[in-house]
Amino acid sequence: MNVCQRLLTSVFALLAASAAQAEVLKIATTAPDGTAWMREMRAGAEAVRTRTEGRVELKYYPGGVMGDSNTVQRKIKIGQLQGGAFTGGEISNVNGDVQLYSLPFLFRSQAEVDAVRAKLDDRVKAGFEKGGFVALGLSGGGFAYIMSTRAIKTRDDLTASKVWVPQGDHIAEVAFKNAGVTPISLPLADVYTSLQTGLIDTAANTLAGAIAFQWHTKIKHVVDLPVSYVVGVIVVDKKAFDKVSAADQAILKDEMGKAFARLDQISIEDNGKAVEALKKQGITIYQPSAEETANWQKVGVDSAKQLEGEKALSGDLYKALNDEIAALRKK
Repeated sequence: MNVCQRLLTSVFALLAASAAQAEVLKIATTAPDGTAWMREMRAGAEAVRTRTEGRVELKYYPGGVMGDSNTVQRKIKIGQLQGGAFTGGEISNVNGDVQLYSLPFLFRSQAEVDAVRAKLDDRVKAGFEKGGFVALGLSGGGFAYIMSTRAIKTRDDLTASKVWVPQGDHIAEVAFKNAGVTPISLPLADVYTSLQTGLIDTAANTLAGAIAFQWHTKIKHVVDLPVSYVVGVIVVDKKAFDKVSAADQAILKDEMGKAFARLDQISIEDNGKAVEALKKQGITIYQPSAEETANWQKVGVDSAKQLEGEKALSGDLYKALNDEIAALRKK
């Protein structure tokens, strides 16, 4: 074997060794491709690949191509996938505390959300480890609003509607039942078609989310009262995470954490722009009266009491949440 052949053999051996060392984390989500969520997750993945010199790669499967959230979780368990990006409701079966911020009619402003999350985010993310996952990032999608193909001006209007709740989202189910509604549980990916066929006529989502999932082409009315705060989280199977070196684990958490922090600000901006976009679409945004607002807020109080009684959330976290909000409102 001449010198050139020996050099080529060495190069190929090094390349093969490098490829063998790479950990590829396959991540699925129902988030549509082209959205800010996918752009930032891909930016985070590229930063991870660069900083780990190719030792860790994230490969995404957006738009529900791997199935709904339950299917994705099953595929993670059998090793076909290593993780997923979910809404809080979609992954609440693993860690109920991820729904802490989504209690109905809890927050009055984005400032309250930011202050509470600064204190509690790390504790919420840590809860995933008990379920065999590691949370790489958590981000707010913004406030969800009731939106419908029909006018919803009172709670009575809502009880006559066919209302969607996310599959597995116990908190949303409790909230709507306390409002006198028997909701229809469906995967997020099925909502557009269900609005189209009339299986449902009412849902709740962020304004930017309604546009991203094309619901704005079906709905006609929005109730201008935040129902809950929506969060999204990216998690990976702990067994897959543990195959990554400690140094690369730190990089993975750092870069995906940064990506999800950027999404916090992007979501605020996108939801602001969505208001005008929906108005231009001819969608009516209805401001409820003070009396109706009080009726809705009572739903939140009743739901929180029920969930507390069910121990659906960790008692210490729930107390910390309420203590922080109470302190903020005294200022």
